[in-house]
Amino acid sequence: MEKNIVYHGSNVEVSVPRILQNGFYKDFGYGFYCTGYEKQAKRWAMTRKGDSVINHYEYKADPNLKVLIFDEMADDQIWNFVEGFIDGRISRRAFWELVKFNYPTHQVVFCTEAALKTLAFKGSEAL
Repeated sequence: MEKNIVYHGSNVEVSVPRILQNGFYKDFGYGFYCTGYEKQAKRWAMTRKGDSVINHYEYKADPNLKVLIFDEMADDQIWNFVEGFIDGRISRRAFWELVKFNYPTHQVVFCTEAALKTLAFKGSEAL
């Protein structure tokens, strides 16, 4: 089975990923969001209040799980950054870093407990 490294940007270390249903509905619904791009995860982490932490996971594909792949999708991230800045959730410095980073983007969402078992925590780093 193929192994890959994926990243999760947060304000804390997340050694045990969980699917949180806290009312904030993201692009693909509730789940644990990661990216294959460390730079993108850093920018995600910068949108959080408090510390900025990049979590690293090894992903090992499970052929028994259903996987949907969308090769092309609209990019509505810029509006989310504007709203975050206006609401005071994103600093001016973080806002400008985020809007500079447009492409490429990559997103993986783990929507079930079985999907989360494909991740092995490898560590984290504070920015």
